[in-house]
Amino acid sequence: MTSALASTRFSVLDRSRIRAGRTAGEALRDTVHLAREAERLGYHRFWVAEHHGVPGVAGSAPTVLAAAVAGATRRIRVGTGGVMLPNHRPLVVAEQFGVLESLFPGRIDMGLGRSVGFTDGVRRALGREKDDAEDFDAQLAELLGWFRGTSPTGVHARPSEGLTVPPFVLAMGEGAAVAARAGLPMVIGDLRDRDRMRRGIDRYRAGFRPSEWSAQPYVVVSGTVAVAATPEEARRLLVPEAWSMAEARTRGSFPPLPPAEEVEARTMTEKERDLYEGGLGGHIAGTEEQVADELETLVKETGAQEVLVTTSTYDRAALLDSYRRLARVTGTGPLGTPA
Repeated sequence: MTSALASTRFSVLDRSRIRAGRTAGEALRDTVHLAREAERLGYHRFWVAEHHGVPGVAGSAPTVLAAAVAGATRRIRVGTGGVMLPNHRPLVVAEQFGVLESLFPGRIDMGLGRSVGFTDGVRRALGREKDDAEDFDAQLAELLGWFRGTSPTGVHARPSEGLTVPPFVLAMGEGAAVAARAGLPMVIGDLRDRDRMRRGIDRYRAGFRPSEWSAQPYVVVSGTVAVAATPEEARRLLVPEAWSMAEARTRGSFPPLPPAEEVEARTMTEKERDLYEGGLGGHIAGTEEQVADELETLVKETGAQEVLVTTSTYDRAALLDSYRRLARVTGTGPLGTPA
């Protein structure tokens, strides 16, 4: 293990992907099981996501799922990647995280995004419009104010006021500038467009204003990492998600993950094939040695303090094996977190 990897934290984001032929309940329980394994392997954080109305994703209520994860683990930090703030009232979000922090003190993270529903139907159901994301700065300031007791309403958020729950901004599009202005840690992806990622990180660092939440920039890079005994096996881990993405872009629906062998046996149109092959590229995948080299390059190029791994696949045994191999590569282990 290199010094670059030894000084980098590694964490896990799980989106509770539903597998073909399985239920949403199984996907959520898989997430909790993965969190226990991530803790045993020494990963630094375990985060869950927010998606609404997506057939292939069970994780629609991240703070509820985070409570289940925190209750099933003992040491690992638990949080959201993220709560989409434009979908919610900041007071309610503050109250939810205040409850989590009160139940699991010193272990809760508050990852926040600015996206609204993916489709017009979902946005209508949420009572939101596309331009609601433009108010993210104000929503974020209001949310953080509930923890500091600075609301001009005279209302106090209970039990949130006075608690410190570390906030992170998911930097998609304008998120990097928002994170910099607010003086908050930033999470940025994806690995398939490294130039765009580096530009976002440069903008964040250049515009960062120290705050009571963070004295200096803190960068988390996020993406898919797949590790296996051979490059071919690692690539097969990527197949189900790549196909689901191709389906989403050609048919407008993000389906449950199919087995890799089922995808490989499909007859695809030219457009489907192009999208599918594109979905397989740009990730970090290979043997332990290959992945170690790629991660070292990533960390050195970005100067990131942390890597948030978001791998999804149909084969749960292969996924768990990948995270175990990654733990060996990065120097995590059952005895603790990275240095």
